[in-house]
Amino acid sequence: QVQLEETGGGLVQPGGSLRLSCVASGRIFSINAMGWYRQAPGKQRELVATITDVGSTKYGDSVKGRFTISRDNARNTVYLQMNNLKPEDTAVYYCHQLVNIGTSYAPTGYWGQGTQVTVSS
Repeated sequence: QVQLEETGGGLVQPGGSLRLSCVASGRIFSINAMGWYRQAPGKQRELVATITDVGSTKYGDSVKGRFTISRDNARNTVYLQMNNLKPEDTAVYYCHQLVNIGTSYAPTGYWGQGTQVTVSS
């Protein structure tokens, strides 16, 4: 089994910054794509950012230029640096990692438990 643990959420004022981290543990051979998604009350879960195993990134339109995704393969960790936060960024942020547990198995996606980010004055 694989577990994901997210940290770094909290309350921040508009214009502020937060850094989210998500570390994977358990039976891990390698990790393909990593990503962050968010879900605000009454809305569907949406893409925030993803990063492939070779470092290619993709961002949701609403966060381009403000958020940066990165990864540390040695630590099985993905980060999300969030700058110039806005009230509309308020949501529960979820980590997703596509994990290979061995060469004989297909990659499996795992989700973290979510961390709350609240942007308010």
